[in-house]
Amino acid sequence: MMDTGDLGTLLETLCPMFLLVNEDGRILRVGPTLQKLRPDQPMVGKDFLEIFELVRPRAVTTLSALMTSTGAKLHLKLHDTPRTALKGLIAPLPQGKGAVINLSFGISILDAVRDYALTSADFSGTDLAIELLYLVEAKSAAMEASRSLNLRLQGAMLAAEEQAFTDMLTGLKNRRAMDMVLGHLISANLPFALMHLDLDFFKSVNDQYGHAAGDHVLQQAARIMVQETRNDDTVARIGGDEFVIIFKGLIDESVLSSIAARMIDRLQKPIVFEKIYCRISASIGTALSTQFSPPKSAEILNAADLALYEAKRKGRSRHCLYSALAGHRQGDAASG
Repeated sequence: MMDTGDLGTLLETLCPMFLLVNEDGRILRVGPTLQKLRPDQPMVGKDFLEIFELVRPRAVTTLSALMTSTGAKLHLKLHDTPRTALKGLIAPLPQGKGAVINLSFGISILDAVRDYALTSADFSGTDLAIELLYLVEAKSAAMEASRSLNLRLQGAMLAAEEQAFTDMLTGLKNRRAMDMVLGHLISANLPFALMHLDLDFFKSVNDQYGHAAGDHVLQQAARIMVQETRNDDTVARIGGDEFVIIFKGLIDESVLSSIAARMIDRLQKPIVFEKIYCRISASIGTALSTQFSPPKSAEILNAADLALYEAKRKGRSRHCLYSALAGHRQGDAASG
Protein backbone atom coordinates (compact mmCIF):
# COMPACT_ATOMS: atom_id res chain seq x y z
CA MET A 1 0.00 0.00 0.00
CA MET A 2 1.23 3.53 -0.79
CA ASP A 3 2.50 5.36 2.31
CA THR A 4 1.41 8.90 3.16
CA GLY A 5 4.67 10.36 1.84
CA ASP A 6 4.20 8.91 -1.63
CA LEU A 7 0.52 9.81 -1.53
CA GLY A 8 1.36 13.40 -0.66
CA THR A 9 3.85 13.66 -3.53
CA LEU A 10 1.25 12.33 -5.96
CA LEU A 11 -1.42 14.69 -4.65
CA GLU A 12 0.86 17.72 -5.00
CA THR A 13 0.99 17.02 -8.72
CA LEU A 14 -2.66 16.19 -9.25
CA CYS A 15 -4.36 18.29 -6.58
CA PRO A 16 -2.24 21.30 -5.52
CA MET A 17 -5.02 22.38 -3.15
CA PHE A 18 -5.28 19.18 -1.12
CA LEU A 19 -4.98 18.47 2.61
CA LEU A 20 -3.85 15.15 4.03
CA VAL A 21 -5.11 14.78 7.61
CA ASN A 22 -4.81 12.01 10.18
CA GLU A 23 -7.68 10.44 12.08
CA ASP A 24 -7.55 13.24 14.67
CA GLY A 25 -7.86 16.00 12.07
CA ARG A 26 -4.19 16.99 12.29
CA ILE A 27 -2.79 18.22 8.98
CA LEU A 28 0.04 15.98 7.75
CA ARG A 29 0.61 17.54 4.35
CA VAL A 30 -0.74 20.47 2.40
CA GLY A 31 -0.77 21.28 -1.31
CA PRO A 32 1.52 24.11 -2.47
CA THR A 33 -1.29 26.28 -3.80
CA LEU A 34 -3.31 25.94 -0.63
CA GLN A 35 -0.30 26.84 1.52
CA LYS A 36 0.23 29.89 -0.72
CA LEU A 37 -2.97 31.34 0.75
CA ARG A 38 -1.16 31.68 4.08
CA PRO A 39 2.55 31.74 3.18
CA ASP A 40 3.63 32.90 6.66
CA GLN A 41 1.45 30.42 8.56
CA PRO A 42 2.51 26.79 7.97
CA MET A 43 -0.57 24.56 8.03
CA VAL A 44 1.21 21.25 8.65
CA GLY A 45 0.85 20.16 12.27
CA LYS A 46 -2.25 22.25 12.91
CA ASP A 47 -5.80 21.06 13.40
CA PHE A 48 -7.94 21.26 10.28
CA LEU A 49 -10.78 23.07 12.06
CA GLU A 50 -8.28 25.49 13.57
CA ILE A 51 -7.60 26.91 10.11
CA PHE A 52 -10.87 26.30 8.32
CA GLU A 53 -14.44 27.14 9.37
CA LEU A 54 -16.91 24.48 8.26
CA VAL A 55 -19.89 26.35 6.81
CA ARG A 56 -21.70 23.27 5.42
CA PRO A 57 -22.78 20.68 6.29
CA ARG A 58 -23.99 22.66 9.31
CA ALA A 59 -24.80 19.62 11.46
CA VAL A 60 -21.16 18.45 11.47
CA THR A 61 -18.85 19.96 14.07
CA THR A 62 -15.92 17.51 14.14
CA LEU A 63 -13.69 16.05 11.48
CA SER A 64 -14.35 12.49 12.69
CA ALA A 65 -18.04 13.06 12.08
CA LEU A 66 -17.22 14.55 8.72
CA MET A 67 -15.26 11.46 7.71
CA THR A 68 -18.43 9.43 7.90
CA SER A 69 -19.99 11.69 5.26
CA THR A 70 -18.04 10.33 2.31
CA GLY A 71 -18.75 12.30 -0.85
CA ALA A 72 -20.40 15.14 1.00
CA LYS A 73 -19.70 18.55 -0.48
CA LEU A 74 -17.87 20.85 1.89
CA HIS A 75 -18.24 24.62 2.10
CA LEU A 76 -15.43 26.24 4.04
CA LYS A 77 -13.95 29.62 4.91
CA LEU A 78 -10.56 30.53 6.25
CA HIS A 79 -10.83 31.77 9.83
CA ASP A 80 -8.64 34.84 9.38
CA THR A 81 -8.74 37.49 6.68
CA PRO A 82 -9.07 37.45 3.81
CA ARG A 83 -11.83 34.97 4.57
CA THR A 84 -11.63 33.22 1.24
CA ALA A 85 -14.51 30.85 0.51
CA LEU A 86 -13.59 27.31 -0.55
CA LYS A 87 -15.40 24.20 -1.72
CA GLY A 88 -14.21 20.64 -1.29
CA LEU A 89 -14.69 16.89 -1.08
CA ILE A 90 -13.41 14.55 1.64
CA ALA A 91 -12.16 11.03 0.88
CA PRO A 92 -11.41 8.91 3.98
CA LEU A 93 -8.33 6.74 3.79
CA PRO A 94 -8.57 2.95 4.36
CA GLN A 95 -8.56 1.58 7.90
CA GLY A 96 -9.47 4.98 9.37
CA LYS A 97 -5.98 6.37 8.81
CA GLY A 98 -7.26 9.85 8.07
CA ALA A 99 -8.55 11.49 4.93
CA VAL A 100 -7.68 13.43 1.81
CA ILE A 101 -9.57 16.70 1.47
CA ASN A 102 -9.43 18.29 -1.96
CA LEU A 103 -10.39 21.97 -2.13
CA SER A 104 -11.16 24.51 -4.86
CA PHE A 105 -12.18 28.16 -5.05
CA GLY A 106 -15.41 27.65 -6.97
CA ILE A 107 -16.91 30.95 -8.05
CA SER A 108 -14.48 32.77 -5.75
CA ILE A 109 -11.58 31.98 -8.05
CA LEU A 110 -11.31 35.50 -9.50
CA ASP A 111 -11.11 37.02 -6.02
CA ALA A 112 -8.52 34.43 -5.05
CA VAL A 113 -6.37 35.10 -8.12
CA ARG A 114 -6.46 38.79 -7.27
CA ASP A 115 -5.87 38.39 -3.51
CA TYR A 116 -3.06 35.85 -3.75
CA ALA A 117 -1.48 36.65 -7.14
CA LEU A 118 -2.12 33.13 -8.41
CA THR A 119 -1.21 32.00 -11.91
CA SER A 120 -1.99 28.99 -14.08
CA ALA A 121 1.07 27.27 -12.56
CA ASP A 122 -0.78 27.10 -9.23
CA PHE A 123 -3.47 24.82 -10.64
CA SER A 124 -3.55 21.30 -11.93
CA GLY A 125 -3.17 21.02 -15.68
CA THR A 126 -6.63 19.42 -15.90
CA ASP A 127 -8.29 22.01 -13.66
CA LEU A 128 -11.02 23.93 -15.48
CA ALA A 129 -9.92 26.96 -13.48
CA ILE A 130 -7.14 27.45 -16.02
CA GLU A 131 -9.64 27.69 -18.87
CA LEU A 132 -11.71 30.08 -16.78
CA LEU A 133 -8.66 32.27 -16.15
CA TYR A 134 -7.88 32.33 -19.85
CA LEU A 135 -11.48 33.27 -20.62
CA VAL A 136 -11.41 36.03 -18.02
CA GLU A 137 -8.14 37.37 -19.40
CA ALA A 138 -9.50 37.24 -22.93
CA LYS A 139 -12.71 38.96 -21.85
CA SER A 140 -10.74 41.64 -19.99
CA ALA A 141 -8.56 42.24 -23.04
CA ALA A 142 -11.61 42.40 -25.30
CA MET A 143 -13.42 44.79 -22.93
CA GLU A 144 -10.34 47.01 -22.70
CA ALA A 145 -10.04 47.06 -26.49
CA SER A 146 -13.75 47.84 -26.77
CA ARG A 147 -13.49 50.61 -24.16
CA SER A 148 -10.49 52.11 -25.95
CA LEU A 149 -12.32 51.97 -29.28
CA ASN A 150 -15.44 53.55 -27.76
CA LEU A 151 -13.35 56.36 -26.28
CA ARG A 152 -11.75 57.01 -29.67
CA LEU A 153 -15.14 56.95 -31.38
CA GLN A 154 -16.61 59.32 -28.80
CA GLY A 155 -13.63 61.63 -29.23
CA ALA A 156 -14.04 61.53 -33.01
CA MET A 157 -17.77 62.24 -32.71
CA LEU A 158 -17.18 65.17 -30.37
CA ALA A 159 -14.51 66.53 -32.69
CA ALA A 160 -16.83 66.16 -35.69
CA GLU A 161 -19.68 67.86 -33.84
CA GLU A 162 -17.39 70.67 -32.73
CA GLN A 163 -16.12 71.08 -36.28
CA ALA A 164 -19.67 71.18 -37.61
CA PHE A 165 -20.45 74.19 -35.39
CA THR A 166 -17.10 76.00 -35.68
CA ASP A 167 -15.72 78.51 -38.15
CA MET A 168 -12.35 76.95 -38.91
CA LEU A 169 -10.55 80.21 -39.71
CA THR A 170 -11.39 82.15 -36.56
CA GLY A 171 -12.38 79.40 -34.12
CA LEU A 172 -15.70 81.18 -33.52
CA LYS A 173 -19.11 79.54 -33.82
CA ASN A 174 -20.61 79.41 -37.32
CA ARG A 175 -24.08 80.19 -38.66
CA ARG A 176 -25.37 76.72 -37.82
CA ALA A 177 -24.30 77.16 -34.20
CA MET A 178 -25.87 80.63 -34.11
CA ASP A 179 -29.19 79.25 -35.36
CA MET A 180 -29.09 76.52 -32.70
CA VAL A 181 -28.38 79.01 -29.88
CA LEU A 182 -31.16 81.33 -31.06
CA GLY A 183 -33.61 78.44 -31.25
CA HIS A 184 -32.73 77.32 -27.72
CA LEU A 185 -33.06 80.81 -26.21
CA ILE A 186 -36.37 81.46 -27.93
CA SER A 187 -37.89 78.07 -27.05
CA ALA A 188 -36.78 78.54 -23.43
CA ASN A 189 -38.25 82.07 -23.42
CA LEU A 190 -34.93 83.54 -22.24
CA PRO A 191 -34.23 87.23 -22.94
CA PHE A 192 -31.18 88.11 -25.01
CA ALA A 193 -29.63 90.79 -27.21
CA LEU A 194 -28.37 90.18 -30.74
CA MET A 195 -25.55 92.32 -32.09
CA HIS A 196 -24.74 92.28 -35.82
CA LEU A 197 -21.20 93.49 -36.54
CA ASP A 198 -19.72 94.20 -39.95
CA LEU A 199 -16.06 95.06 -40.60
CA ASP A 200 -15.75 98.28 -42.58
CA PHE A 201 -13.08 98.49 -45.31
CA PHE A 202 -12.25 94.81 -45.01
CA LYS A 203 -12.56 94.31 -48.78
CA SER A 204 -9.88 96.94 -49.29
CA VAL A 205 -7.48 94.98 -47.05
CA ASN A 206 -8.11 91.81 -49.04
CA ASP A 207 -7.75 93.57 -52.40
CA GLN A 208 -4.66 95.56 -51.44
CA TYR A 209 -2.68 93.11 -49.30
CA GLY A 210 -4.08 89.68 -50.22
CA HIS A 211 -6.11 86.98 -48.54
CA ALA A 212 -3.41 86.07 -46.02
CA ALA A 213 -3.61 89.60 -44.61
CA GLY A 214 -7.40 89.42 -44.70
CA ASP A 215 -7.41 86.12 -42.80
CA HIS A 216 -5.09 87.59 -40.17
CA VAL A 217 -7.37 90.61 -39.74
CA LEU A 218 -10.41 88.33 -39.31
CA GLN A 219 -8.60 86.28 -36.68
CA GLN A 220 -7.53 89.34 -34.72
CA ALA A 221 -11.02 90.84 -34.95
CA ALA A 222 -12.48 87.57 -33.65
CA ARG A 223 -10.02 87.61 -30.73
CA ILE A 224 -11.11 91.14 -29.79
CA MET A 225 -14.80 90.20 -29.86
CA VAL A 226 -14.21 87.18 -27.63
CA GLN A 227 -12.22 89.30 -25.18
CA GLU A 228 -14.97 91.90 -24.95
CA THR A 229 -17.77 89.37 -24.30
CA ARG A 230 -18.59 86.90 -21.54
CA ASN A 231 -18.16 83.14 -21.51
CA ASP A 232 -21.94 82.67 -21.76
CA ASP A 233 -22.16 84.86 -24.85
CA THR A 234 -22.01 83.42 -28.37
CA VAL A 235 -19.70 85.00 -30.94
CA ALA A 236 -20.32 83.66 -34.46
CA ARG A 237 -18.90 84.41 -37.87
CA ILE A 238 -21.80 84.17 -40.28
CA GLY A 239 -20.20 85.53 -43.45
CA GLY A 240 -16.95 86.84 -44.89
CA ASP A 241 -16.62 89.86 -42.59
CA GLU A 242 -19.96 89.57 -40.79
CA PHE A 243 -20.35 88.53 -37.18
CA VAL A 244 -23.24 88.00 -34.78
CA ILE A 245 -22.90 88.20 -31.01
CA ILE A 246 -25.69 86.84 -28.82
CA PHE A 247 -25.77 88.14 -25.25
CA LYS A 248 -27.72 85.69 -23.10
CA GLY A 249 -29.77 87.45 -20.41
CA LEU A 250 -28.36 90.91 -21.25
CA ILE A 251 -30.92 93.45 -22.50
CA ASP A 252 -29.62 96.66 -20.89
CA GLU A 253 -29.05 98.94 -23.88
CA SER A 254 -26.59 101.19 -22.04
CA VAL A 255 -24.38 98.20 -21.18
CA LEU A 256 -24.65 96.89 -24.74
CA SER A 257 -23.71 100.31 -26.12
CA SER A 258 -20.62 100.36 -23.87
CA ILE A 259 -19.56 96.93 -25.12
CA ALA A 260 -20.08 98.01 -28.73
CA ALA A 261 -18.08 101.21 -28.15
CA ARG A 262 -15.13 99.24 -26.74
CA MET A 263 -15.12 96.86 -29.71
CA ILE A 264 -15.34 99.72 -32.21
CA ASP A 265 -12.49 101.53 -30.49
CA ARG A 266 -10.23 98.47 -30.53
CA LEU A 267 -11.11 97.40 -34.08
CA GLN A 268 -10.31 100.78 -35.60
CA LYS A 269 -6.71 100.54 -34.39
CA PRO A 270 -4.30 99.26 -37.08
CA ILE A 271 -3.75 95.50 -37.18
CA VAL A 272 -0.15 94.65 -38.11
CA PHE A 273 0.49 91.86 -40.61
CA GLU A 274 4.07 91.29 -41.77
CA LYS A 275 4.97 94.94 -41.12
CA ILE A 276 1.82 96.04 -42.98
CA TYR A 277 -0.68 98.20 -41.09
CA CYS A 278 -4.16 97.00 -41.99
CA ARG A 279 -6.89 99.50 -41.16
CA ILE A 280 -10.52 98.57 -40.67
CA SER A 281 -13.39 99.69 -38.47
CA ALA A 282 -16.68 98.19 -37.33
CA SER A 283 -20.33 99.09 -37.74
CA ILE A 284 -22.74 97.48 -35.28
CA GLY A 285 -26.48 97.12 -34.97
CA THR A 286 -28.26 95.68 -31.93
CA ALA A 287 -31.78 94.36 -31.34
CA LEU A 288 -33.39 92.87 -28.24
CA SER A 289 -35.54 89.75 -28.09
CA THR A 290 -37.92 91.62 -25.76
CA GLN A 291 -38.78 93.99 -28.61
CA PHE A 292 -40.79 91.21 -30.27
CA SER A 293 -43.75 89.21 -29.01
CA PRO A 294 -43.33 86.40 -29.62
CA PRO A 295 -39.66 86.67 -30.66
CA LYS A 296 -38.63 84.98 -33.90
CA SER A 297 -35.07 84.43 -35.10
CA ALA A 298 -35.63 85.93 -38.54
CA GLU A 299 -37.29 89.07 -37.13
CA ILE A 300 -34.56 89.71 -34.56
CA LEU A 301 -31.81 89.17 -37.14
CA ASN A 302 -33.58 91.51 -39.56
CA ALA A 303 -33.97 94.17 -36.85
CA ALA A 304 -30.24 93.99 -36.05
CA ASP A 305 -29.50 94.23 -39.79
CA LEU A 306 -31.62 97.39 -40.07
CA ALA A 307 -29.76 98.94 -37.14
CA LEU A 308 -26.42 97.93 -38.67
CA TYR A 309 -27.20 99.57 -41.99
CA GLU A 310 -28.36 102.69 -40.18
CA ALA A 311 -24.93 102.79 -38.50
CA LYS A 312 -23.27 102.48 -41.91
CA ARG A 313 -25.53 105.15 -43.37
CA LYS A 314 -24.50 107.52 -40.61
CA GLY A 315 -20.82 107.18 -41.47
CA ARG A 316 -19.67 103.73 -40.25
CA SER A 317 -17.52 102.96 -37.21
CA ARG A 318 -20.51 103.40 -34.94
CA HIS A 319 -23.25 101.53 -33.08
CA CYS A 320 -26.98 101.85 -33.64
CA LEU A 321 -29.81 100.41 -31.52
CA TYR A 322 -32.91 99.07 -33.21
CA SER A 323 -35.01 100.71 -30.53
CA ALA A 324 -33.79 104.15 -31.67
CA LEU A 325 -34.42 103.25 -35.29
CA ALA A 326 -37.90 101.92 -34.57
CA GLY A 327 -38.75 105.00 -32.50
CA HIS A 328 -37.62 107.28 -35.29
CA ARG A 329 -39.82 105.44 -37.80
CA GLN A 330 -42.81 105.51 -35.48
CA GLY A 331 -42.26 109.25 -35.07
CA ASP A 332 -42.16 109.72 -38.82
CA ALA A 333 -45.38 107.74 -39.19
CA ALA A 334 -47.12 109.82 -36.51
CA SER A 335 -46.03 113.12 -38.07
CA GLY A 336 -47.16 111.96 -41.51
